[in-house]
Amino acid sequence: MTTFLSGKTLSANQIELINLIVNHLTEHGVMDAALLYESPFTDLTPQGPDGLFASSLVDELIGHWKITATAMSPSYQQQSLA
Repeated sequence: MTTFLSGKTLSANQIELINLIVNHLTEHGVMDAALLYESPFTDLTPQGPDGLFASSLVDELIGHWKITATAMSPSYQQQSLA
C-alpha cells in the first residue's frame, strides 16, 4: 500500500475507498475488481473508483493489490481497452 500512496495527496473519500479495499482483502484474501463497482465501494461515489481516481490510478490500484479482473464493469473494460 505504501508504494501506491507514495507521493500522492488523497482526499478523504479516496482514503476511505482504499481502506475499504484493504479491509475486504484482509477479510477475504482476494477481491474481484467488479466488487469495486458495488456497495460499499459505490457508497462513496456511484462510479466507484472511477469517480475518485483517474483511470490510470484505478489501473495502478487494481494492479498493486493484484485484484482479479475477471468480471470488470463495462465502463472499466472500455477504458482498459483504450
